[in-house]
Amino acid sequence: MTTATSAHPVDEVPPARQLAAFGLQHVLAMYAGAVAVPLIVGGAMKLSPADLAYLITADLLVCGIATLIQCVGFWRFGVRLPIMQGCTFAAVSPMVLIGTTGGGLPAIYGSVIVAGLAIVLLAPVFGRLLRFFPPLVTGTVILIIGVSLLPVAGNWAAGGAGAEDFGAPRNVALAAFVLAVVLGVQRFAPAFLGRIAVLIGITVGLAVAVPFGFTDFGGVGDADWLGVSTPFHFGAPVFQASAIISMLVVALVTMTETTGDLIAVGEMTGREVEPRSLSDGLRADGLSTVLGGVFNTFPYTAYAQNVGLVGMTRVRSRWVVAAAGGMLVLLGLLPKLGAVVAAIPAPVLGGAGLVMFGSVAASGLRTLARVDFKGNDNLTVVAVSVAVGMLPVGVPTVYEKFPDWFQTVMNSGISAGCLTAIVLNLLFNHLPGRARSLSEPQGLPVGGVEKGVEQPREEVV
Repeated sequence: MTTATSAHPVDEVPPARQLAAFGLQHVLAMYAGAVAVPLIVGGAMKLSPADLAYLITADLLVCGIATLIQCVGFWRFGVRLPIMQGCTFAAVSPMVLIGTTGGGLPAIYGSVIVAGLAIVLLAPVFGRLLRFFPPLVTGTVILIIGVSLLPVAGNWAAGGAGAEDFGAPRNVALAAFVLAVVLGVQRFAPAFLGRIAVLIGITVGLAVAVPFGFTDFGGVGDADWLGVSTPFHFGAPVFQASAIISMLVVALVTMTETTGDLIAVGEMTGREVEPRSLSDGLRADGLSTVLGGVFNTFPYTAYAQNVGLVGMTRVRSRWVVAAAGGMLVLLGLLPKLGAVVAAIPAPVLGGAGLVMFGSVAASGLRTLARVDFKGNDNLTVVAVSVAVGMLPVGVPTVYEKFPDWFQTVMNSGISAGCLTAIVLNLLFNHLPGRARSLSEPQGLPVGGVEKGVEQPREEVV
């Protein structure tokens, strides 16, 4: 790193060549997830190929702008940590429902704008809730984030959900090859190459995939060189009460997920998230969501995929992710470049995703290792929270007969597990309870505060 030694690693600026390589890793890690939301929503609404392409380029453009706001920051907007922003999957079902029941894209964008403004207004309230995220809760949430992402990597490794050859041995073999390359580079290559192990793995995997017919670059020639998203391309926003209410529920879910992601990155980078910085990060989410409604795209949130990349590479500079944001802006303005990235086959991303998402789960375990599990009910808090968080991941249809608002909250394993961890921590560690008998393990009194629960995280360390 080429900055003053007094600078925190988060604020250091790597040399240009490293900045580009590290940033490209983040783009490749989140690209498939970023374009998935416009593809799903646009496909459900049966949009034309031209409109679908427009949604994707608009999404990439706003993804880049949102990432720059979050990493670089201005005034009270942006957490100023290495956080990638992307469209939230929590909003997919409500948006499809709004778009296909007569409201269309204008009703979606009207509800998205209102939800973004609500997030900006509620951000200080969430900032004051940070004391309800002690290491017991944050470690559990980080663990749930990592484990809930693993099925995404598994689907990629098998060929991508909906692929005709899904689960074919050659797909899994290619993913395993990429995983082996990533691990080999990280273990045996020099330190700098080890930090871009994911990029090297994806590059080598792509080089192997092309001659074996996994992908082709035919779509690159058909893509336009320049594409600029204009505000309200699909018409002026329409504000429907039912659409707004459903999107406000989504806003609460995304704020909960973003809080977990910000705390996770704070743990990994050594810059603990405080109430003010949490509010700034959530406020940036809200502003980005408003921009999404204006520029023909969707609600934005911190991307957990890239949290794993920060933990695996140990590259903590926010300017690396800001460089990735700049690349996304270029991809949004130059559709031909976006088509090149889109040609990377899913198994290649799956091999890299396994190690990245596993790194998130491992970081959660590392945080939980600081929590005292003797003579208290902390093990129950972790066990039940993980179980509730994994339920919709393992059984996606478990809540399909419940009301829409309930599905919006509980179908996200991250928000379901996070809410459960907060409630159980309050129940077992803060509310008065039964007195322990002499035969029970001796620990802190029920309702007391154990090590790693209420102590500030820096004191625990």
